[in-house]
Amino acid sequence: MNFIKNLFGGGSGNSSGDRGIYFYVQPKRCEEVVKIRVDPANDLSVREDGDGYMVRKTASAIRCPFQAELTVYFDKNRNVQTTSVENGAEVTEAEFNAWQESRSS
Repeated sequence: MNFIKNLFGGGSGNSSGDRGIYFYVQPKRCEEVVKIRVDPANDLSVREDGDGYMVRKTASAIRCPFQAELTVYFDKNRNVQTTSVENGAEVTEAEFNAWQESRSS
């Protein structure tokens, strides 16, 4: 029974049930900032060298023809080691929030 509760979010722990790690990417030549969610329990692949995990995600802004690619490397405990962005830049959560605020004005 506890298995079913945990499966559908009724278990203990994080009340929101969100175990995602968030990254913020701004594709090149775009004003828009994209929020990317990585689930370390489901999204990761074992690295070729076997020394941890990695994930690649594409950032597509709604009003921008360019896409950026976020690559994140994790250690064996699924902790973030390094991030890189191709065809764009990683920005902070504060910069993402400021961009959202400027949109609503």
